[in-house]
Amino acid sequence: MKQYVVDAFTEKPFSGNPAAVCVTEETLPEDFMRNLAAENGLSETAFLVREGDGWRLRWFTPGTEVDLCGHATLASSFVMLNYYEKEKESVRFYTKSGTLTVARRDGRYEMDFPLTPQREIPVTNHMEAAYGVRPVKALLGKDLVCVFADEKEVRRMTPDQILLQTLDGRVQNATAPGAESDCVSRSFAPKLFIPEDPVCGSAHCQIAAYWAETAGKKEIHAYQASKRGGHLYCRMAGNGRIAISGAAALVSIAEIAPKP
Repeated sequence: MKQYVVDAFTEKPFSGNPAAVCVTEETLPEDFMRNLAAENGLSETAFLVREGDGWRLRWFTPGTEVDLCGHATLASSFVMLNYYEKEKESVRFYTKSGTLTVARRDGRYEMDFPLTPQREIPVTNHMEAAYGVRPVKALLGKDLVCVFADEKEVRRMTPDQILLQTLDGRVQNATAPGAESDCVSRSFAPKLFIPEDPVCGSAHCQIAAYWAETAGKKEIHAYQASKRGGHLYCRMAGNGRIAISGAAALVSIAEIAPKP
């Protein structure tokens, strides 16, 4: 089985968000996929097996399977369109979040994702204690999105990982207006055994939607202000969908030795 490591939402290796992409000839045992994801230690390991006119795609963190992952989907599309479907301009994935299509566009890979419904909730002292800074607004969908007044607060914060686990949401995000982008953000996922996700595509199904509505814009340039950093280009596509695009860079190709 071949395994590709691809950095997503970046044009150069060793930045953006790394994902392992495993291309298999048949569906693997779930415990093998979990163990390999834990062995890799990356925020996501993606597994693909051909299905009809597309590919069955599943995502695993070091601790659990997830229903949607943006950066590993982008990494998977990079592998498919450069090594397995070279003649095509788009690829179709069948996932727990439905059918996802990714297309090459303007030197990037554009993903068609569902928007995540969210609602405003009260800002609490507990949120302030967890982040170390008091948010000015909080929104809850699948993830928690806390909005801060200044991007310096987001860039400098060192959240309490234990307290973050007690907050609502799968991932706890921090975001603020950006000086050189429409917004900056950081994504913390201790519940998924990921202290900080370097660039979280799925979180922008909420983050970009919030800033698009706030700014009255259809297109949002988002910057994930983690240590590695990454750029996401988001477009409100209508009908409850969002297009999220980014570049990708190959880091390695390997053979997985153990047999499932």
